[in-house]
Amino acid sequence: MTITEKTNKHIMQSYGRFSLEIENSKGLIDFGSGIGTNSLGFCDEQWANAVCEQARTLQHTSNLYYTKPAADFAEKLCAVTGYTNAFLCNSGAEANECAIKLARKYSFDKYGAGRNKIVTLNGSFHGRTMTTLSATGQDIMHPDCFAPYMPGFAHIEPNAPIGSFADDVCAVMLEYVQGEGGVISLEQSFVDEVFALCAENDILVIADEVQTGAGRTGAFLAGTHFGKAADITTMAKGLFGGLPGGACLANEKCAGVLTAGMHGSTYGGNPVVMAGGSVVVARVSDAAFLAEVVAKGDYIREFLAKLPQVEAISGRGLMLGLTLKSAKEASSACPAEVALATGVGRTAIEVAKACLEKGLLVLTAKDKLRLLPPLTITYDELDEGLSVLKEILL
Repeated sequence: MTITEKTNKHIMQSYGRFSLEIENSKGLIDFGSGIGTNSLGFCDEQWANAVCEQARTLQHTSNLYYTKPAADFAEKLCAVTGYTNAFLCNSGAEANECAIKLARKYSFDKYGAGRNKIVTLNGSFHGRTMTTLSATGQDIMHPDCFAPYMPGFAHIEPNAPIGSFADDVCAVMLEYVQGEGGVISLEQSFVDEVFALCAENDILVIADEVQTGAGRTGAFLAGTHFGKAADITTMAKGLFGGLPGGACLANEKCAGVLTAGMHGSTYGGNPVVMAGGSVVVARVSDAAFLAEVVAKGDYIREFLAKLPQVEAISGRGLMLGLTLKSAKEASSACPAEVALATGVGRTAIEVAKACLEKGLLVLTAKDKLRLLPPLTITYDELDEGLSVLKEILL
């Protein structure tokens, strides 16, 4: 059987896959980086050497013991981010689960029962476990078949005046740039109001930087763009260069909240994953590297802004969302037969499929085309991929 046939027979059909079988990265131009995970691209030599060396030394123990790769990684991550300590886990959803538990325990320890609600934003995405799905502020992510959802969450509109929070709120959870929600950036005034209200009422701020973190927006943490440091920050995706891992970072106020037995993860802090993560943190935290991320993002914007089929570009750094002209708008600009034969009026998913046929991997988010290239992508690779996009859209 083919890879596709074996996959369809033996793996649950919970994904809408593109019709592409990948065995290696040759011949592909990647503007998706495994949904933002391959931060250093495919099989970066330094990263691969560190991972392979660790796999031959010690692949796993458990968190009953101490290991050097986890200790070294956590030390580097805390030094770069300014946080006091971290809980190491396997994914962004797990990091967010930890953040939710940490915030509720902080409030319980200080104020007692009843102050446990967490406010999130409409359009947010925080994971696919039942708790993080309940935290997610998208109705489309809450089908009746998974009901009942977890209580203890409230959703507010991003970039709108807040006024105040209810007395039962212990934390606000936000993404500085909503990824799955459509690559929508928060406004400075909204972020300022959230942090001010939370500071006044001892409400914790949780920054979900699962997609925005590890240099994706041109700063190691996207909160830097807003001049903010949340009490708790969650990371995953690009932090480990393509291996499954996550981290929940806590500031001094929250660092001692989770004590022995309060939380755990069998694979959290896995030595092989930590070895890869240490390479990523060292590379991606470099100021010159981050400046290049910003420059490459500007380069993409400048190119795409000239295409008449691109209505708007959102996001920061190498996390970009393209709003394409709708079929209705396009029809007034050119005859229907011309629109059908070109990229004018195509939906984002149709454009993504057309790009795939020409060896370019791109993503979608809501009705937008989403670009998350590896942070190490070269300008030659950018030119090749952008040429394909131009060809598809024109």
